Amino acid sequence: MGKKKIIKRNKASPRRPETIAPRRAKTKAKRAPLMTNAELTHIDPRGQARMVDVSAKNMTERLAIAEGRVIMRKETLDLVLAGNAKKGDVLGVARLAGIMAAKRTHGLIPLCHPLPITKVEIDIDPEHALPGLLVRATVKVTGQTGVEMEALVAVSIACLTIYDMIKAVERGMRIEGIRLLEKRGGKSGDYRAEP
Repeated sequence: MGKKKIIKRNKASPRRPETIAPRRAKTKAKRAPLMTNAELTHIDPRGQARMVDVSAKNMTERLAIAEGRVIMRKETLDLVLAGNAKKGDVLGVARLAGIMAAKRTHGLIPLCHPLPITKVEIDIDPEHALPGLLVRATVKVTGQTGVEMEALVAVSIACLTIYDMIKAVERGMRIEGIRLLEKRGGKSGDYRAEP
């Protein structure tokens, strides 16, 4: 085997881009600044997901209200309000689904705590101007963490149930505007969405 020929380059001579090897950094790359617990409570100091330890928190009354809308044709809304859907009582089934969903939130959202919910109320009202249905969930607990996720999950599942109950009539319905309207209690204080 022959010896490898070493070619010395003049420092002034340009290299072709495809032959330039990337230089290794002499210092370690800077890490992005870590978020504080106040910003992301479900992330530990190493950036890993965790369930927040709420054992040191006081038991206080907490409440959350969320809303969402199911937008449909006027004819579909009239059918629902008349109680003539083939699958039965659309609004009654959707209310029940929302209540059940609130109670099972910890099984759906990985880092939620199981909570002894004391109240779940689902209100479904027609909005003829849309046309469609406005769904609101109110969830209450006396505990060490809030029920925002329970309210949001309740609204989401109630809206999906409405869709399921009448999709044979109209598959083009839209579920929109799911959001937290209000939160009360806890260390972070009260919150109210802007109108």
